[in-house]
Formats: sequence, structure tokens, C-alpha cells
Amino acid sequence: MRAIQVHEPGGPDAMRVEDVPAPSPGPGEIAVDVQARGVNFIDVYQRSGAYPLPTPFTPGVEAAGVVAEVGDEVTDVAVGDRVGWVMIPGAYADRAVIPAARAIPIPDGVTSEDAAASMLQGMTAHYLTRSTYPVRAGDTVLVHAAAGGAGLMLVQFAKLAGARVIGTTSTESKAALAREAGADHVLGYEHFGPEVQEITDGAGVAAVYDGVGATTFDASLTSLRRRGVLAIFGQASGPVPPVDPQRLNKAGSVFLTRPTLAHYVETREELLQRSAELFALIQRGDLKVRVGGRYPLDEAPGAHRDLTERRTTGKLLLT
Repeated sequence: MRAIQVHEPGGPDAMRVEDVPAPSPGPGEIAVDVQARGVNFIDVYQRSGAYPLPTPFTPGVEAAGVVAEVGDEVTDVAVGDRVGWVMIPGAYADRAVIPAARAIPIPDGVTSEDAAASMLQGMTAHYLTRSTYPVRAGDTVLVHAAAGGAGLMLVQFAKLAGARVIGTTSTESKAALAREAGADHVLGYEHFGPEVQEITDGAGVAAVYDGVGATTFDASLTSLRRRGVLAIFGQASGPVPPVDPQRLNKAGSVFLTRPTLAHYVETREELLQRSAELFALIQRGDLKVRVGGRYPLDEAPGAHRDLTERRTTGKLLLT
């Protein structure tokens, strides 16, 4: 079968398509014929060595497909089932083996492409807006990179909870997408701190959902209301430098958290709850999934370049 292999960390061209033996599932595992793979910044971090993995490895932590084989001791997943998964490496391949306990059932009415384009960012938006800071009707929140895969999901989840949403984007075309998703105000990055204060009459926002990181941190702090929450869930512009906790006091006794999806889907019960709620919203048409680009598997380096150079909107897929 074909699989992307990374033998040494590096740039996009460190990923090469190779012929490798098809994997077989062990006890408690399933083998899945992959139909669509999500392209995510964590793939970039792992490929570049920022998040080191033993080499050689196959990137990709999000995919959907059809179960081809089940191992011993698997009772609740069958050959022919459509499933997806997140946070398990090995998706950039024709077939992948995953623990059956981490398989996410894909319901009728949700395509494999929609599943692969929504699970990681969709469940991230779910935990951020329902658990990290549970958005309430009447809240005002700030979503950075509001036209990206996670940003578009966050805007929609916040609006479904009854919030007023301020988004940031880098171009007017991206701003239009954020507005289409429901953002009430869309700002550029240069002066968003003072502009947020102006929009909120000096009160600030209840929460900032920030996947950008280093370049937005300082102004995000000044955008918060007293006891607001700054949730940094990514670092597209680089990691945030060390922070003196006294800054949180001066900003209004605010809260700073660096959450990750893995800690919000630790149990199978929570994984199934979040994914079921996500897919139900997609089935009803309440949540729109935007695929910003589709690439063949052997064009994974181009997908990574487009993602990191901010040439895309929505979610990128390897199909």
C-alpha cells in the first residue's frame, strides 16, 4: 500500500510516498481503508520536529474510512462500518490501524469527507465553547483566525450558544467567510485590541479562543473582561514566550489556559458524546463544514505549504 513516510524531521519535502506492507490489526484493534484525511497544524509540528516522533513515521492524526478488518477481542465494530478517528498518528496512508476503543462511528448523512474535515476542529470547538469556557447567551467572545478550519467551527458553535462573536482575519476575503459563518464583527490583527474594547464599550470579551499564539497574545490579554478566559489552543505564529502570572492580575484577574483535545476526550464516553453532538449538528444543517482544498495523497507537501503560508480557508483534505 502507499503511505507517506518521514525519515528525518524537516520541511514539507521530508514527506515521501512509499510502498509499505499493509498493517494488520492486533487484539483490540481495527484496520481501516482510509477515504479522507484531515490536514492539521499538528501534522506540520510533527513533520518539522517541533513535536518529535520516533522515525520513520506516517503523519496524520485525523481520518475517516471503512473498516476492512477487525482484530481479536473487538465486539462493537464490524467490517464495513464507517468510522473516523483523531489524535492517532498514521492517517497519511491507504490503510491505518487504530484501537477499536478510539473509533468514532460516522452516521448516515455525514460523508467521510465531512467527518475528516470536522472531527478535530469540530470537537475542539465543542470543548472550547462548551467546557473550557462555556459560552452563554449574551456573551461576547473573540475568535482568532476566524476563517480557518477551527475558526469557522468556533464562530458557529459560539453563535449557536447565543454569543456575539468578534473574529480576526488577515484578508477581506477571509473576513467575508467569517461573516458568512456568523461573525458579528471581523477585525484585522493590527489593532484588534483597542477595537475590541471599542465594540464592547470598554468591557472586554468573556473569552478569547486563540489558535494563533505568539503574535496575538499581548492584545488578547487586553481584550478580556475582568475574570475572562484566554484559551490558547494552537500556535500557528509560534509559541507564546514565558508569562509572568502578575500580568493576569493586571489584566483583570483573568484566566489563561493551554488546553488540548486529548484531555477533553480521554474516556470513550466523552469521545462519543462530543462526536455525536458534532455530527448531529452537521446532519441537521446547523453546522456547515467548509473544505478549503482537496489534494491527492502524494501532494501532501503542497497541502502543508498552503496551510502554513496561510493561503487557505476552511479545512484541507488528502483524498
